Amino acid sequence: MKLLYAEDERSLSEAVVDVLEYQKYTVDPVYDGQDALDYAKNDRYDGIILDVMMPKKSGLEVLRALRAAGDKTPILLLTAKAEVEDRIEGLDLGADDYLAKPFAMGELLARIRAMLRRREDFTPDLLTLGDLSLDRRSYTLSAGENQVLLPKLEFQIMELFLLNRGSYLSTEDILVKVWGYDTDAEIGIVWVYISYLRKKLASLGSNVAIKAKRNIGYTLELMK
Repeated sequence: MKLLYAEDERSLSEAVVDVLEYQKYTVDPVYDGQDALDYAKNDRYDGIILDVMMPKKSGLEVLRALRAAGDKTPILLLTAKAEVEDRIEGLDLGADDYLAKPFAMGELLARIRAMLRRREDFTPDLLTLGDLSLDRRSYTLSAGENQVLLPKLEFQIMELFLLNRGSYLSTEDILVKVWGYDTDAEIGIVWVYISYLRKKLASLGSNVAIKAKRNIGYTLELMK
């Protein structure tokens, strides 16, 4: 299991990372909110631990940005003991759990285990439709015996389609959920990546295609 841990207090970070690595977790430690957001957007984690009070961006700002971009990675917030408002706001923004500081290491480990169990219960690692399978752990898209490794943005779009199968997603929906609300990307970038994925599906010989409906959007459809 791979975790992102954002904590600006270096001595605490080092102590927690030592314990987590002893428990066989792989951990990327970062020390400010901007790095936390950048790491989360550019890698895939099983869980994220965010201190609320950090330089550059607060944990709440990072949480808000990730959820706005459609990132569903489980997130545990670390809050100051007296800051009830932070906990309420964090849960409203989509945090999965919170833990008040200072905390016992055993409780932190228990909260992490519970958070990761919920992820496994409700978010399957293999998403399927027809003969198509997307492995969320390896970014591998497969059809029958054929498979291809997807780059991050293509993976995120295909994951979005498979999680919303049966529904049409507008170009604007895809842009916001994959690139984020504050992106400078133009709407045409979505069409480019849809084209990439169509070529991948054709090369795999899949019986699933990306269907477009004018003025509505895109969806995955089984070909007859």
